[in-house]
Amino acid sequence: MSDAPWGGRRLHFIGIGGAGMSGLAIVALGLGARVSGSDRADSPYAERVRELGVEPVIGHDPANLPDDAEVVVSTAIAEDNPELAAARDRGLRILHRGELLGEVSRLKRCLAVAGTHGKTTTASMVAHALVASGRKPGYLIGGEVRSTGTNASWGQGDWVVIEADESDRSFLRLEPDVAVVTNVELDHHSTYRTLTEVQQAFADFAGPAPTVIEPAGLELEGVPPAVTFGIDTGTLAARELELRPAGTSFKVEDTPVELRVPGRHNVLNALAALAACREAGVGISEAAPTLADFTGAARRFEPHGRTVSGALVYDDYAHHPTEVRATLEAARTLEPERLVAVFQPHLYSRTKHLAREFGRALALADVVVVTDIYPARENAEDFPGVTGWLVAGAAASAAHGRPVYWLPGMDEAEAFLRGELREGDLLLTLGAGDVNELAKRLGGAE
Repeated sequence: MSDAPWGGRRLHFIGIGGAGMSGLAIVALGLGARVSGSDRADSPYAERVRELGVEPVIGHDPANLPDDAEVVVSTAIAEDNPELAAARDRGLRILHRGELLGEVSRLKRCLAVAGTHGKTTTASMVAHALVASGRKPGYLIGGEVRSTGTNASWGQGDWVVIEADESDRSFLRLEPDVAVVTNVELDHHSTYRTLTEVQQAFADFAGPAPTVIEPAGLELEGVPPAVTFGIDTGTLAARELELRPAGTSFKVEDTPVELRVPGRHNVLNALAALAACREAGVGISEAAPTLADFTGAARRFEPHGRTVSGALVYDDYAHHPTEVRATLEAARTLEPERLVAVFQPHLYSRTKHLAREFGRALALADVVVVTDIYPARENAEDFPGVTGWLVAGAAASAAHGRPVYWLPGMDEAEAFLRGELREGDLLLTLGAGDVNELAKRLGGAE
């Protein structure tokens, strides 16, 4: 294969500052393409491509489009985006990011990680282990791998690790040699109407792959026999599990595994990652020790120091009830005097369908704060009556008298928390929007 298989190609990314789009831009540079891009605001991911010599334009304008570029967009880009409209008018080729990611998956042996929950952490664990074992993989992940300091690299090795996104069915464009499914639940209600539809999409993703890795008991219809994983069950089973503050230990095939990331859900993520590494030629005894140095992915139980009053601050991307529950249970392993959860619902559609489940999950905290919804690509007028109040009410009903606060704005939430938090507390901000900014504002005192 040529060292620059995309040499001579010009790609313009609308929304280059996003986690997925920036990763594709980084890999495109590694493949020899000329890259440009724009975004509505600056971001750490935009800074990453800036460090590689690409200056993202802040603000969308037709003037940003190179005349000879292929234009890359994601589902988050609105149809009336001025650059997208101009690209159509000029007859430029327009690529969904899933199409470009599919091209990447065919350039090396591909290990793709999908799942309703845990795919970012699991893909990050695989990339971390392959890097630590000297395999020099390529990888594209929807969050920064803390141990490498980036979300993407082309690498010089034979394998590429891709986080596969089911939210818009774009993972169906991939052609993996190894397909990992971490779990399957109903989410992304604007794409899927029923759990059966979700299960079929995952089966369509995994079915064609020569090797499939899935949780014990999942058994996706039409998918050939798979490598399975689980706690005390499956082809790869975690035994002698010990949950400790801020970490876990267990054994796999008599090999000890130590994790610095807490919670049973991360044990399952690690099992999936170890199974994937073995398929990529890195045995359990070689891959397992590398996970002791895995400190997580960005916005996955990420520490932000302490508040001025001495409370510990963590942030997590959890935006589904199952994820919220798992993250709160993991936070409990740190044994705080009080667990204070701040939840920012993400998407009106998800909130409409899952408000009650969110409330039940949040009720695991000692104090709950709910802010208003982060709309992302959705519009409030399409969901009359749907606000974060639905989640706050559900949490209050499930909390058995523990305090629940509805504080729609981040400034309101910050003011309340500055007066409420004390030493011995653990503050956990939760959500896929910008609630992490609240963690940054409150933490960092140490």
